[in-house]
Amino acid sequence: MKPIPRNHEKRRFAAGSAPDPTAPVWIWGQHAVEAAISNRNREILRGVATENAARRTGFDHFEIMEPKALDKILPAGAVHQGLAVKTRPLEPLVLEDVINGPEAPACLCVLDQISDPHNLGAIFRSAAAFGVGGLVLQTRHTPPVTGVAAKAAAGAIESIPEIRVVNIARALDALGKAGYHTVGLAGDGDELIGDAVSGAQRLAIVMGAEGSGLRPAVAKACASLARIPMQPGMESLNVSNAAAIAFYETMRSTRPA
Repeated sequence: MKPIPRNHEKRRFAAGSAPDPTAPVWIWGQHAVEAAISNRNREILRGVATENAARRTGFDHFEIMEPKALDKILPAGAVHQGLAVKTRPLEPLVLEDVINGPEAPACLCVLDQISDPHNLGAIFRSAAAFGVGGLVLQTRHTPPVTGVAAKAAAGAIESIPEIRVVNIARALDALGKAGYHTVGLAGDGDELIGDAVSGAQRLAIVMGAEGSGLRPAVAKACASLARIPMQPGMESLNVSNAAAIAFYETMRSTRPA
């Protein structure tokens, strides 16, 4: 599967204040740092640790610094556990190479303009837990996978492929042609999520943005819309919680007990 070149149009974000997806990023926290170091595709530019963290983890080859100094080089509020690495982003994959290749995953998740990095990281973590083979993200309207998402993912960004596409609706069309049953999560879905995913040999779960949900064009491009059953009076769940439930239902329907 070919990575998207750094100067490819699919890597370009909107002009203005959009972050540079190729810029080096800091990753912090013990699980996230250990996973990054173990990933042979991850280029580590710098490793820093407090003395206690280096002793605890055995990362004595890291640059040792005081906790307050480490705080200053990371975003405010970063819970770093005394460890951080500066690294180049992983290259995202090309959707067509993933779904048409000999090792095409049985299940993918498509995220329609998810903007909160905490939610993004939590979805990566749930994808790893329930066997989802990759996350499909829009190039222009989903932020790069940086340290906040990496910390929330607890290392899962190293094992779950990131796939970037320009247009979500067109990506769903390509998934359908490749044999994927595309199921969008929506509060007014016609089916329950368990029924919608049952029996699918290839499946793509489609999640909408925080608050607004699926955009109309994306919902229309899905083969079916499904809902998570909830008690009366509760309209919706956080998108990362909804994703975890959908992933669990998918795993439950496709694997023997």
